[in-house]
Amino acid sequence: MATQDKCCTIVPYFKVSRDKLEDFKGLCKEFVEKTKDETKCLYYGFSFDGDLAHCREGYEDAEGLLMHLENVGSIIEKALKISNLTRLEIHGPEEELAKLRKPLADLKPRFFVLEYGFRR
Repeated sequence: MATQDKCCTIVPYFKVSRDKLEDFKGLCKEFVEKTKDETKCLYYGFSFDGDLAHCREGYEDAEGLLMHLENVGSIIEKALKISNLTRLEIHGPEEELAKLRKPLADLKPRFFVLEYGFRR
């Protein structure tokens, strides 16, 4: 029997103040260290295009995503003092997204419903 994919992906993009790029990268190292022990984190990392940063991250389910945001909340606050969150997407099956809509409403994300696919 196939396992139902409950994976939730959060897709944030940040515009970093040019003079604070190295500070932001230092925070990225903190994010990674703090996230390493999260049992429901499937993958996590940062990529850059000049002063634009993207955090590539996925979680087993909505609960894992919310646990992560709670875990790194203080670092997010620091990051948002030297960057702007320019886009935020949340991807996953509707059953899981329903658990995220209210808790994430203040961040004004775009929700993308997974309709087709598989995960190994």
